[in-house]
Amino acid sequence: MTLDAQRLMDVCDSTWPAAATHRLGPWLLRDGADGGQRVSATTALSPPAESDIAPAESAMQDMNQPRLFQIRQGDKALDALLAERDYVVVDPVTIWVAPVDAMTTSRAPRLTVFTLWEPLAIQIDIWKKAGIGPGRVAVMHRAPHPKTTLMGRMNDHPGGTAFVAAHDGVAMVHALEVPPHQRRHGMARWFMHEAAFWARGKGANHIAAICTQSNAGANALYASLGMEAVGQYHYRKHREDMT
Repeated sequence: MTLDAQRLMDVCDSTWPAAATHRLGPWLLRDGADGGQRVSATTALSPPAESDIAPAESAMQDMNQPRLFQIRQGDKALDALLAERDYVVVDPVTIWVAPVDAMTTSRAPRLTVFTLWEPLAIQIDIWKKAGIGPGRVAVMHRAPHPKTTLMGRMNDHPGGTAFVAAHDGVAMVHALEVPPHQRRHGMARWFMHEAAFWARGKGANHIAAICTQSNAGANALYASLGMEAVGQYHYRKHREDMT
């Protein structure tokens, strides 16, 4: 399997799925059901013409969603067209990946990380406090198996949570959250190691994560774990929909 950015975006689409999708000309439109940008953004399946943009905009507005396009590698012409139409760059993202074998070098201390499906109320509460509300939790529920959540425990208190799902030999970590008072104790690092062990048990050969480029701490973590940055994407959102 070639682990280029497009293959990893396919993994992301499978492990963090929209509520519904449909084709409109060169576009794939997503109904996010309040699940966030990743599951709401429109993507180009083939190079669009400028005349194709207005129908996509109308369709997104008909779904009561902002006019939001995800710009992937190879979408340079579309990026320029949207810039001319008053679309603003939002949330550039880096895609990280590593072989599972490189991440299964050490295990979390006993009773530090647990894998379980479905998520417990305390995990949902941690996500809620971090801005990951019911719409995003619903994304986790509709993702196909194999999938799991990770629950952390540190200093005899809940230490954080994450969601992991696998597709096409790759396990992708989503929604990794450690409460502020539990940070700087290595919890996120243990989450990644345990996610790799879970992935290996499900037959996956690689583990991946995506992270906004503004999240310096998370990007530093992935780099320190030996993960490789293999691509990026960003969004273009119409300026009128920014508020």
